[in-house]
This record gives sequence, C-alpha cells and structure tokens, in this order.
Amino acid sequence: MGRLTGLVASVLLLAQVLLMARIPALEAAYGQDRLARIHRWVGFTSFNLMVVHVVLVTWGYAAGSLLRIPAMLWELTVNYPGMLLAVAGSLSLVMVVVTSVRAARRRLRYESWHLLHLYAYLGVGLALPHQLWTGQDLVSSTARTVFWWTAWGVTAAAVLVWRVGLPLTRTLRHDLRVTSVVPEAPGVVSVYLTGRRLESLGAEAGQFLVWRFLGRRGWTRANPYSLSAAPDGRSLRITVQSVGDGSAALGVVRPGTRAVVEGSYGRLSARSRSRRKVALIGAGVGLAPLRSLAEGLAYHPGEAVLLHRHSTHPLFARELGQLSAERGLGLVPLPGPRRGPSSWLGAGIHPQVSDLQALQHWVPDIAERDVFVCGPQAWADLVRADLRRAGLPPEHLHLETFGW
Repeated sequence: MGRLTGLVASVLLLAQVLLMARIPALEAAYGQDRLARIHRWVGFTSFNLMVVHVVLVTWGYAAGSLLRIPAMLWELTVNYPGMLLAVAGSLSLVMVVVTSVRAARRRLRYESWHLLHLYAYLGVGLALPHQLWTGQDLVSSTARTVFWWTAWGVTAAAVLVWRVGLPLTRTLRHDLRVTSVVPEAPGVVSVYLTGRRLESLGAEAGQFLVWRFLGRRGWTRANPYSLSAAPDGRSLRITVQSVGDGSAALGVVRPGTRAVVEGSYGRLSARSRSRRKVALIGAGVGLAPLRSLAEGLAYHPGEAVLLHRHSTHPLFARELGQLSAERGLGLVPLPGPRRGPSSWLGAGIHPQVSDLQALQHWVPDIAERDVFVCGPQAWADLVRADLRRAGLPPEHLHLETFGW
C-alpha cells in the first residue's frame, strides 16, 4: 500500500504541474479558472497520498512496529540514496500546501503567496532522484522505466516551453511597452501599451494575459490582468484595481516601461460563443473583459445586453454609452451596495422582487443566450445559480472569476 500510494501521488504530482503549465489545448478546453480549481484538488490529493506513502513505507520497513517508526524514518532518510533530497522536496510541498489552505491564503498578500507557490517546482524536482534510485516499481522493467522517464520529461518540457520559452519569445518579438496610465475611478487605472506585430499575438477580446512590468520593485512576480478593450493590432489596454502590491504599483508605472507577457488565456472570448444573442454580466473591475467583449463581438442592435454591478463609480460609462448608441448594446446598470449576502443585485431593487425575477424582467430570453459572467467568486456563484434556475444550459454559461 505504501508503494501504491507513492506511485499514485507521483502521477498526480506531475498532473498538477501539467494543469498549470499553460498548455494551449488545456487552456482552450477548460479555461484558467477551472484548471486552477482542478489543480487545487489534485494537489491536495497528491499531498495526502504522499503523506500516507511515507507513513506506510516506514511502517513496513519497521516490520509493523509503531514504536520503531521514528528511528526507521531517520535511518531511511540518512542511509538511503536520494532520501535527503526527497525530505527537502517534501518540506517544500508542505509549505506550498499549508499556504494554499483558504484560511492561510486570506492572511497572505498575492505576491507572497505566488512566491511561496513556486517552491512546488523545487519540491517536484527534488523528489525525482529518490524515485529513480530507490523506487523499484519505477525501474524494474524497461516499460516502467520508459513510462516514468517519459512522464517526467514531458512535464519538464511543457513547463520549459509554455511557461518559459513562449513568454520570452513573445516578449522579444512584440516588445510591449507602456504608453500611458489613465485613472478610471478611485483605485482603478487603465494601462495602455503598444508594440510590434500585435496582430500576431493571438489575443482576443475578453481574454487575459499574465503580466510583469520591468524596472519596478517586485517585477519578477506575475499578475493576471484582462484586456479591457478589443485588440486592434496596434495597442492593448488592461484595467486594474489596486488590491495588492503588484496592482497598486501600476498606478505609477512610467511610459516606456517594458512588459513581459504570458498568454493570452481564458475562454471568455468569441470562441466560446454558439448563439446569436449574448448577455454580459459583471461586477466591479470584472467589467473589464466584458467591456472588451462588448466592443469585439459581432452583434446587431438588441442582440447583446450588459448588466453591470457597481457600488460607487461605474467603469467605462462614456465608452459603454457610445457602444449603446452606435451598436445597440443594451445597458442595465445595477448601482449601490449589494442588498444582502445572498443577493448579487444592488439595494435599489424592491425587496419583494427576487434576483431571478429581476434578471428575467431585464432579459426575458436569458435562457436563449450565451451568457458571459466575470466578477468575484462568491458573487459569480450567486449569478450562476440564478442562471440555472432561469433555464440556461450549462454549456452556454462562460464564467471567469478573479481570486487566488
């Protein structure tokens, strides 16, 4: 059982790395937020099996004696090849798992959590020698040896190609640089960028890229920001709310600053669309990708409607008004604080009117549209529940949440 749990933990360890390797086929099929959720559960399962593996194998070498387990664990660590590296790798994974628990994540800045999470790669790498040197089940036959070396090689290649090689290539090819930073609302700025041959970048309205802005403190830590304007082949625009060190620093980034990018990513794009009519539902800065979709999607007057939740200052009010006048985009502003923790609407709605009734009043044919939703996780979950009650098939809901 100890060997079996170790083998399964190893497979899942590689799987969770592949889930976050930015493989284009996986990104297009599932979207980054869904992949992140799967990655989280695969990671916890792999870690739990790893712990069981250590306990059971040590217990087995101790001939079933619980009292001998501590001494046997020390003997295995010190005397068996690769075990010291495996212990170091395990400690790295323990740190990653502990800081990934929701209670711990709420206490950490995104930048700190992101830096600690990178130790997962160290943990995976340090586990390899132990498996190949002492894992009899991994090298006892040619087929097994080929399988495990191929699995490790493919995983390493995926990370090097999609997480390192492609971003560097795109950064050098397109030479993205900041042209201006424009305040949109208190704590919210839009960053305008230009570069070379942006039409070949492959970015679509509604998608996001992972950004690093050089020449400032903390530039090595990446942040995902959505495009808030449809790409035109000449420039890009992202709109960012100040919620952490990385996003706050963008308010003072200087024109000419070079950007390193990964992406584009996300299924919140025209590729997910399969119906003529669409509805866009966003909250706060979650309006950014929806605003770019409202500009980039093809539709006739009356075929697209945008519902926007905002507590104080509505974003892109002038631009959305222009899209409404020129292209017939329907606008439903939802101002004010939320009317309760179980509601996704503002306090201005009559208390006897449910969220579902209000939604069906504004968009009677909501079940016959493709619906794009972007906003905080808890808020988006409430929207999704009402869309299901309204009869929207799950395959026509395209949802993206921001959080970590």
